[in-house]
Amino acid sequence: MLDVNDLDRTDLRLLAELQKDASLSNLELADKVGLSPTPCARRVKRLVTEGFIERQVAILNPEKLGYDLTAHVSISMDRHTPDRFDNFETEIATYDEVIDCSVVTGQSADYLLRVVVKDMKHFEAVLLGKLTRIPGVTGVHSSFVLRKVISRTEIPLS
Repeated sequence: MLDVNDLDRTDLRLLAELQKDASLSNLELADKVGLSPTPCARRVKRLVTEGFIERQVAILNPEKLGYDLTAHVSISMDRHTPDRFDNFETEIATYDEVIDCSVVTGQSADYLLRVVVKDMKHFEAVLLGKLTRIPGVTGVHSSFVLRKVISRTEIPLS
């Protein structure tokens, strides 16, 4: 199994280019990093197999799709037991509006969610119809995004 120390400069350049634009053809990618197509494809396949590349996706514009409101929602649980957390995580994974969920420390919340909704009425339906109905949820605190200042998907490779 490879780790980050096993990656050479070309591997890092491949990862950097794919982070910027995963829709590049193998030929375009090979040209950008100075490889011929076959070794380029082989390296990318190895990076996928070794887990450096988890998946390749298209990043959509939520506003263009009618999702005009993003909320960061802190969730507090009543008990810190494996079964309570497992139940919450299984349930939250079924909510399409929740696009990110992390277990957090350093605050009164146990989870931090990023939720995209069409409007405040939609958020109310998610909050009251879904989130507060999950067994064990005792506290919910919501903050709404007014404007994104930085939104990156790229992991630093330097």
